[in-house]
Amino acid sequence: MRGEFQRDYDRIVFSSAFRRLQNKTQVMPMPESDFVHTRLTHSLEASVVGRSLGRIVGKNILERHPELAEEKNIQEADFGDVVAAACLAHDIGNPPFGHSGEDAISSYFLSEEAQLYLQNLTEAEKADLQRYEGNAAGFRVLTYTYPAHCKLPDGVSHSGLSLTFTTLATFTKYPKESLPVVQNTKNTSEKKYGFFQTEKTWFNTIANELGLLQKGAGREVFYHRHPLAFLVEAADDICYRIIDFEDGLKLGLVPQEQGISLLRQILNDNPGRKSSLTFYDWREEIGYLRARIIGKLIEETSALFLQHEDEILTGTYDKPLINELACKPILDQIKELSIKLIYQNRPVLEIEAAGFEVLGGLLDAGIKAVFKPESKHHRKLAALIPPHYLQLPQTATNYERIIHITDFVTSLTDQAALGLYRKIKGIELPRMY
Repeated sequence: MRGEFQRDYDRIVFSSAFRRLQNKTQVMPMPESDFVHTRLTHSLEASVVGRSLGRIVGKNILERHPELAEEKNIQEADFGDVVAAACLAHDIGNPPFGHSGEDAISSYFLSEEAQLYLQNLTEAEKADLQRYEGNAAGFRVLTYTYPAHCKLPDGVSHSGLSLTFTTLATFTKYPKESLPVVQNTKNTSEKKYGFFQTEKTWFNTIANELGLLQKGAGREVFYHRHPLAFLVEAADDICYRIIDFEDGLKLGLVPQEQGISLLRQILNDNPGRKSSLTFYDWREEIGYLRARIIGKLIEETSALFLQHEDEILTGTYDKPLINELACKPILDQIKELSIKLIYQNRPVLEIEAAGFEVLGGLLDAGIKAVFKPESKHHRKLAALIPPHYLQLPQTATNYERIIHITDFVTSLTDQAALGLYRKIKGIELPRMY
């Protein structure tokens, strides 16, 4: 009874990588409050917003192009299900400690101690590691099966969660490889990259099968986005911009009156207007304002997508939809305030700085365990790494071995990464019983 895209959604929900998002940073690293969002709750909320965006757009697209329903049996719900599934997975490859975790991994591979292991890598392979990208790690999570887990048929290198090509393409907000780096680009889809060299051929297959528009001459893997990827980006933007701000208000990091005033301005509420509802707690009013704002932004963003349908389909539109919202100046104020008072809050910066030491230390230990197995110390470290990250075919390259170690480190939750680092450094000994 499930549609193909509903099945994609369900497979993501039941994956261990998705479950681990419950203990990965969204706003506050390792929060003590149950009310603060994690990557898991953020992903669930983004998927709800994405489903609404997709269904509104789908309804209008089918009214404009009835032949899609008649000839290809495409339904309004399909649009919502695709976007919801892609939104659900959009952070599934993020390492511990939020976006600073990506910087920590990149920093390690740029460090002097890592250069010994990068000597035989191509420039593109080095770029994957030295400009490490959670989006590419997410595509790998969704598409890669470890040889130690399952013997795939001859000639098949990828399987993962066996999602539809449409969901995988919609998930990919940056349909390019790490090189070339496009300096000072105004195109949002070129600012980062969406897959590693290990998944390059596989993404090329998906893009060709779906007919994604290729960019420029001589660029082998450089595409325009799947149209529905714009809705995934919009759902993520709406959620983190508004809900992270809500978390900051509830934690007392953002001044109450200033924060509520900005939220009311998005709704164009008269400052003197009194609500017909009675709120017994200012936090409840914030929740009410947030719900109204998200509804308003969903309506306006879907209208913008439909307005730019032709440009999106021809590849001449490449910027976030929220950049054209009427309330963009207020959203920018919220962003600036969030950066200043939430993301650069001292405890957040302290934990993120510690994350550099933790992730760098784990990567260094893991890579030495792979490349220096003759050392008794490194053999002990290797015993702490789950075997499927180490059991590779004899033909595996150094790059593939390194990618498997980064897979292990990025799979860890914040607490698991910190706990393992403490143990291997002798800072904390495990309890035996």
